Amino acid sequence: MRLARVIKDGRIGLAAKTGDTTTVVWDAAAADLDRHIAAGTLAQAGAQAAGGEAVDIASLTFLPPVVRPSKIVCLGLNYRDHAEESGLGIPEFPVLFARFPSSLIGHGAPIILPKVSSQLDWEAELAVVLSKGGKHIAEADALSHVAGYSVFNDGSIRDYQLRTPQWTAGKNFDDTGAFGPWLVTPDELPAGAAGLKIECRVNGQVMQSSNTGNLIFDVARTIALLSGFMTLEAGDVLVMGTPGGVGVARNPQVWMKAGDVCEVEIERVGLLSNPIVAE
Repeated sequence: MRLARVIKDGRIGLAAKTGDTTTVVWDAAAADLDRHIAAGTLAQAGAQAAGGEAVDIASLTFLPPVVRPSKIVCLGLNYRDHAEESGLGIPEFPVLFARFPSSLIGHGAPIILPKVSSQLDWEAELAVVLSKGGKHIAEADALSHVAGYSVFNDGSIRDYQLRTPQWTAGKNFDDTGAFGPWLVTPDELPAGAAGLKIECRVNGQVMQSSNTGNLIFDVARTIALLSGFMTLEAGDVLVMGTPGGVGVARNPQVWMKAGDVCEVEIERVGLLSNPIVAE
């Protein structure tokens, strides 16, 4: 299944995409993917959306796939080339930081360049939404805890990120966490969404190009490690890290500016596109 939360003419709905056909059931309760994931009713919701009204996808406004995760856990330095360009070494344990739901936006929504900084950077990432939680999840069982995969742009305000050893501030500016458009269920993808091309483009220029098979800590390993010290919950989002090519590591450094368009695309998962707008 490929599912998305959408709005059209003030109505919220759940969209399903099959081939070139997009259908929507216009029902706010049906579109509550957080609730369906928690209740284990995602498949039923998808079937309902698949039987909905056929629509022109261009007429839809996309929302983040989930909006109330109890946790958004992000991995830093999880591609070797990004760890190397950052000069911070290859991690022996995942480098972790948190995002908060207030920073999330959907496909097509503007990423906001804040008044207080010009250092807005891109980060193309694979997002994982959990279907069920647990503690001490075995790596061999970890992928059975995945509801689906999506695309994420971990927009980062670098000067704020690097003011302290903890990255929280620079990773949580409002309207910088672009997420979506689709939640793609695991049956549509290789195990762990491995082996998929991941790319970031700014105004059509390729800035990052890699493969999800290059993750240092893959999805199953990450779930197992995280659940070793905290209880994971249904609906939690894991953002799996970005490959090399970020703007802060370039010489000279490159920042996104108002008027730019940033696209993150992951093979078979989707294309996430967002304009950059000044606050």
